[in-house]
Amino acid sequence: MSPDNPTRRTVLLAGATAAFWPVLPAGAAAAAPRAEAALQPYASYWYPDTLPAGSPGAGITWRSLKTWRAATDTDLAFNAAAVPLAPRFTPTPANTTARAGQARVQSLVSFGPTASNPSQGAATADYYALTHWAYVDELVFWGGSSGEGLILAPNAPIVDAAHRHGVPVLGNVFLPPAAYGGQLRWTRDLVQKDAAGHHPLAAQLVAVAAAYGFDGWFVNAETGGGDSALGADMLGFVRELKQLAEARGQRVTWYDAMTVDGTVSWQGALDERNQALFQSADDMFVDFRWSAGSLASSGQRAVRLGRSPYELWAGVDVESAGSNTAVDWDAIVPPDRAHVTSIGLYRPEWTRNHLPAGHTPEDFHAADDRFWTGRSLDPSRPDATDDWRAPAVSVADRSTVTSLPFATVFNTGHGLRWHEDGQVTSDTPWNHLGLQDRLPSRRWVVRTDGQRPAVSFDFADAWRGGSSVLVDGALDRPAVLDLYATRLPVGPDTLVELTHRTDTGPVRVELAVATAEPDTAGAAPPYTYLPVPGGTGRGWRTSTVRLTGLHGTAHAIGVRLTATGGGPVRWRLGGLAVRNRTTTPATPTGPRITAASGGDLRLAWNHPAPGTVRHYTLHRVLPDGTRRFLGGTGQRAYFVAGLTPAPGERAVRFEVRAVGELYTSSAPATVTHPW
Repeated sequence: MSPDNPTRRTVLLAGATAAFWPVLPAGAAAAAPRAEAALQPYASYWYPDTLPAGSPGAGITWRSLKTWRAATDTDLAFNAAAVPLAPRFTPTPANTTARAGQARVQSLVSFGPTASNPSQGAATADYYALTHWAYVDELVFWGGSSGEGLILAPNAPIVDAAHRHGVPVLGNVFLPPAAYGGQLRWTRDLVQKDAAGHHPLAAQLVAVAAAYGFDGWFVNAETGGGDSALGADMLGFVRELKQLAEARGQRVTWYDAMTVDGTVSWQGALDERNQALFQSADDMFVDFRWSAGSLASSGQRAVRLGRSPYELWAGVDVESAGSNTAVDWDAIVPPDRAHVTSIGLYRPEWTRNHLPAGHTPEDFHAADDRFWTGRSLDPSRPDATDDWRAPAVSVADRSTVTSLPFATVFNTGHGLRWHEDGQVTSDTPWNHLGLQDRLPSRRWVVRTDGQRPAVSFDFADAWRGGSSVLVDGALDRPAVLDLYATRLPVGPDTLVELTHRTDTGPVRVELAVATAEPDTAGAAPPYTYLPVPGGTGRGWRTSTVRLTGLHGTAHAIGVRLTATGGGPVRWRLGGLAVRNRTTTPATPTGPRITAASGGDLRLAWNHPAPGTVRHYTLHRVLPDGTRRFLGGTGQRAYFVAGLTPAPGERAVRFEVRAVGELYTSSAPATVTHPW
């Protein structure tokens, strides 16, 4: 991004190797160094063709994209996404200020260092576990630096989580300013032509995205010193990239830096110097130097070109101040007229990075909810006095919950421990966004005439995975919690299962189901309330509710809670499933160890019907028969590190299970490895 902006110079471009690394709070856990495990797979990164002079730093591997081949990519099985991009719909907006079909949100996120971004999560809960996908239209996997590599492909967990929520993910092509390590030869490498006049690196980028299962590329060319010939080559490159990408269902977003004359001159607008590049791409990120006037003229120019003004992302830099950032929101999303452009949020992982050492997952989600929902923490009741205009205030939320079976255990993709059927099977902190559920989009809408209870993801206990939904408050009046906007068919055999627990009570629980949309934006869904069978004791229980008398399509699902004892209530929701029947996936086949180095192993397996699998779980079986959870993944390959023999153990034994959409597990496939 522009080095002329002093607030960005020191953070983004302070050093060639460190550029775009996330700013970690003191004491926060970072990704493990590459040297720790030679077999550890990481997100892939490349230079276009020629490599830097000298030798790479510790833990960095220099690679050329031009020589990449899927057939020889030893980490491809770990990095290829498993979840296709889900279609989504827009329900009636939760408030009267959010609009459908106007401004969209692009999110540029650095999830970790370019060279040390694990392919399948890590043993820490301290991670940017993005959950507000309902407001995001495009995620850019931000990264790249002159000392590591310039082209970064997103790792599988992020793509799987985003796709589950209907959000396309782009890899990043970053050509840094020369003053900060960028070399003009890398730009020339990227746009080079073969004897037939084609751009081979454009074809390579499309091939990588197709093999890895993500959705295209964000092209950010900021190396100055070019001329009109280079500008013409870049324009030809972008045009060919777009043509090839479109044929494979991929996207291209251009960043407002290089102009058609080959120079780097951030316009902060769509104008005659970048218009041809915008016309050759799907979208354009407008540099932060925009003004109200330049955005208005940019939107008007887009319309004259036959394009939507919402294909322009107005850059909003939130890296240093997050929800405390001062923004001229009326220039982008005015409340009293049509939105002008879309919103490009640069580095919203501030919600994690600004937190002090020792912060909890709950601390992160509180900051993230504030960022995406606003000060009220209820998208149905925006706070008009809040200077931070959260996305939920202006942008209508979306949902992908459209088919049966549907199930969730409210897993956010990170946690302090791992639970199975309410029991802790691993007390190791973890993150893996590929295990994240489709999560409630409107967090948290609570409808009550009394005191509003606090609602949050809680990491102290869970039914499965790492988190549950906790409702905590007086409940002096009944409270309805909106959970999911849906388009689920309801038939005579449709039933809903809720797994829940009362910690402090007592409380009466009712299932809320709406078979129509609200009449107006901001209105409550027209719920029918169905009693949820009670139980005895304080443990987790699964209650089944038949949708008797309902038919057609379920448009919304929630719960109504009524305190029956006159005191405060602490109630947890650990799981929700809507189904007509129960299905169990087939058992994986051919489990095997594909590489080993001491206690570090790579495992792989096959599956006869991978489309029926939500994810796979891996357990270690100890000599006494105890099963210990090692991890889960959507891929048919997994890496485990640092294993040591148990007393008397001559071979380590693993079990791999396929887990279906309803969280039913297959029988295990077993493989052993001698010590």
